[in-house]
Amino acid sequence: MNKASIYGLTQEQLADWLAERGHRRSRATPVWEQLYRKRVGSFAEMTDVNAECRSLLEENFAFETMTEHLKQVSADGTRKFLFRLADGNLIETVLMKHKFGLSVCVTTQVGCNIGCSFCASGLLKKSRDLTAGEIVEQIMRVQLDLDALGQGEKVSHIVVMGIGEPFDNFAHVLNFIRVVIDHKGLAIGSRHITVSTSGLADKIREFADTGLQVNLAISLHAPNDELRTRIMKINRAIPIAKLMAAIDYFLEKTNRRTTIEYILLRDVNDRVEHANELADLLGESRRSLLNVNLIPYNPVDEHSQYQRTDAEDVRAFYDTLKKRGVSVSVRLEHGADIDAACGQLRSKQIRKDSRPAEAALS
Repeated sequence: MNKASIYGLTQEQLADWLAERGHRRSRATPVWEQLYRKRVGSFAEMTDVNAECRSLLEENFAFETMTEHLKQVSADGTRKFLFRLADGNLIETVLMKHKFGLSVCVTTQVGCNIGCSFCASGLLKKSRDLTAGEIVEQIMRVQLDLDALGQGEKVSHIVVMGIGEPFDNFAHVLNFIRVVIDHKGLAIGSRHITVSTSGLADKIREFADTGLQVNLAISLHAPNDELRTRIMKINRAIPIAKLMAAIDYFLEKTNRRTTIEYILLRDVNDRVEHANELADLLGESRRSLLNVNLIPYNPVDEHSQYQRTDAEDVRAFYDTLKKRGVSVSVRLEHGADIDAACGQLRSKQIRKDSRPAEAALS
């Protein structure tokens, strides 16, 4: 039987676990610091931890529940990791370099059931949720890869935008967040974390009630029900009116600026009339707390019905929203040459044999 990941417990949960087995709760602190500050690679290296405690941990937990199957490095410095899980499934994790720091895009599920018609991640149906430990371990594996480079770089930001719908794995994602924001561990600021959802309205409300100061991004991608249902089947169950009501609840509860993600598909949702309709939908009362992030479509072989919007049409869409008083930006692209850009993540290796390797692409 596979052991659970040591990264799957918050510090409080680790203290409870130790106490239930006759150890002092305080022993969780040195374990935590060895894991996340010193980033040791085995329980044997935890020299500040009682030997009996180390032995107990080793009997019950594993440091590595995944292995690196493939690593690709893009011309822009983006690094994509393909990890093989203990059950043989493959997931992808992406490290992106920005002017403001290093951001990791994590995966939360094996496959995805949302089935957005433009996204490669949904080509493989969901087979299971990732545990909190498997999500945290993605961050740790990327950080250890950075440590090996010897340049002192640290992961500073996290986007929960990889394969899967995060709010369909709600409990594990919350535990993951609580682990990585712990100030005695990785200490990644809550406001440096963004969770993206396709629009699970009830979970948006529940997320607002957690009190976490984490950023929220909503994948909208269309300004009306007819069009959104055509490209995002989730809209049949959760139409735009229900989604906007949940967004209003989140804004009122948290007063946190929220991102509306909008992927531009040529001649589908990228006309000026769509921009005006989007401005109408967002309304003046919400605009101070909403930013529309326009996402250039990244080609996916299996979705050849869609094409990339021309640069001048992106500009026209952007300018229309600006003139209507909507805060708007265009997402910078990372790693398109290694299929690591938005909408491209998927495990091609599931359908073809590929030996473990590192590929530097230029």
